[in-house]
Amino acid sequence: MTPQSPARTAAAPAYTERLRLNWWLWPVALIVVAILGVELLLGFPAAPFWVPFAVLAPLTVAGLLWIGRIRVEVAEGEFRVDDARLPVGFVKDVVALDTEGKREALGVGAHPFAFVIQRPWIGPAVQVLLDDPADPTPYWVISTRHPVELATALLTARDTGRGQGPA
Repeated sequence: MTPQSPARTAAAPAYTERLRLNWWLWPVALIVVAILGVELLLGFPAAPFWVPFAVLAPLTVAGLLWIGRIRVEVAEGEFRVDDARLPVGFVKDVVALDTEGKREALGVGAHPFAFVIQRPWIGPAVQVLLDDPADPTPYWVISTRHPVELATALLTARDTGRGQGPA
């Protein structure tokens, strides 16, 4: 009999969100595909009718899925945005930003070393101020549809001390 490793039990994430496109952008994109397909048919009348649509429609769907792939998550003592990971112990403070606040945070006065994941179809965001002397990144600005919930989850995870950070 071989010894079995103990089962890993992963705690449920304190916060999780996928930065998908708004539903109404899908029909708009497909209308653009239809218009572009007709334009291509007008330019190449000898081409079979179905070819532009068979090429453009899957490419458009794949592109829209790829654009909306980013996941934002607070789990296991980390703040994860796509493949970037930040131990919550390095979080100094979190500011929930509305659309105007996000515009200001990303405007002329933005720090050039800031880490930004910004989606134009999502108005609000959070600004995560960092406390890591070894990292030149002063803050993260991350788009989110629920900035207050994300800020609360980050601060709660930081205050429970589950992340590795400064003592």
